[in-house]
Amino acid sequence: MNPPAVNPSAVNPPAVNASTASAVERRLHPFTPLRRAWVPIGGTAGVIVQQGERAQEWARDAAEGLGSGLGFLVLLAVLGAAGLYGFLSWRFTYYAVTSSELRIRTGLLFRRTAHIRLDRLQAVDVTRPLLARIAGVAKLKLDVIGTDDKDELAFLSEKDAVALRAELLARAAGFAPEEAAGLGEAPVRELLRLPVRQLVWSLLLSMGVWAALLGGIAAPAVVFWLSSSLWAAVVTLVPILGAVWGRSLGRFLTEYDWTVAESPDGLRLDHGLADRAHETVPPGRVQSVRIVEPLLWRRRDWVRVELAVAGSKNDVLVPVASREAAYGVLGRVLPGVDLGGPAGLDFSPSPRAGARWAVPVWWKGYGLAVTPEVFAARRGRLCRVTEIVPHAKVQSVRVGQGPWARVWGLADVHLDTGANTVVTARLRDASEAAAVLCAQAARSRTARAVARPDRWMT
Repeated sequence: MNPPAVNPSAVNPPAVNASTASAVERRLHPFTPLRRAWVPIGGTAGVIVQQGERAQEWARDAAEGLGSGLGFLVLLAVLGAAGLYGFLSWRFTYYAVTSSELRIRTGLLFRRTAHIRLDRLQAVDVTRPLLARIAGVAKLKLDVIGTDDKDELAFLSEKDAVALRAELLARAAGFAPEEAAGLGEAPVRELLRLPVRQLVWSLLLSMGVWAALLGGIAAPAVVFWLSSSLWAAVVTLVPILGAVWGRSLGRFLTEYDWTVAESPDGLRLDHGLADRAHETVPPGRVQSVRIVEPLLWRRRDWVRVELAVAGSKNDVLVPVASREAAYGVLGRVLPGVDLGGPAGLDFSPSPRAGARWAVPVWWKGYGLAVTPEVFAARRGRLCRVTEIVPHAKVQSVRVGQGPWARVWGLADVHLDTGANTVVTARLRDASEAAAVLCAQAARSRTARAVARPDRWMT
């Protein structure tokens, strides 16, 4: 008697890809269709508001079955088409988290699947625009190494957005999928919170705001006086008003309640009045630091701290703070660098003999400081800017010398970083610049050899 046939796949089932097995596709929040159809809906609403009386006539004629109600029917068709597009685009959008990547599948007629490798993630930000906050939803933005634009998931419920962010960061840190899903948000410790009063005073003491405001008053008046054209004056006024807004009320809305907190996945930044943003400064990805000291801030010893982060557009760390508080936060970005201590930066000025003739008056604003950890260059007299680069983040070093600088025996030292930024020490003696070039190349090579690899939550 022959033994019963055995299905080989029952004994040795086919291998299942762990990445595929763990991929559970999920949809976005039902609020998403409204966001995707807001342009035609908003345009139709604008037409109805502008043609209020005629819209009422169209509605009556449509109810009575008259031909003149065609306009109203067209508006309804546009709204219906917009709503259908929003619904279908939401219906065919999925995302899934696997053991190695985040997949975002979109497209109604043409399918598109984005594969975002978790080991390439460097920041996951949660933003809550005003209308989204009212609806209880949030947007997830993902910073990926090597890309300029952020991929995003819009929208998720606030609870789901926070949970997904925590899971992605945990998986990017190397935790197993089972552990990552249950870890939740990493603990945080607040380092700095910007008082509203200090933010307002910093804007009032910013020369850029007053310069834009005076330009907004003077430029249209001059244009009108020369051309006698009111339209030309208005055209001149509009971009200046935009500059005034961006430097004053726009900054206030963006930097309101700015909070810096420390967590295992980096420095977290929470800010915004109308639109609330939750951003992360990824550990080890900061290429250079810029300390800005406007003239009217120096009496109060206030500074602004900006960052250059590889592959990220998060460029502000501290909008305004006392020097002591700002240096305390910078200690988390530049480990081992004590800017405020006795062993802090000691800048050497440009050589007086040639610099005062090459760049009269302003030459006193330039300086150079090198420590075992960083290279720092300073410039500016009205608005002093100090740029700091850790030696391990320097990609290349070069010396530049124009014809005018060559006359006075001067040269500039340029350092290129991984964030496509250049830090320049200007007006150095030519022989000193050559020595700095060789010494900096050696320091950068040594620092990269001993630097710890960038890794989440380590």
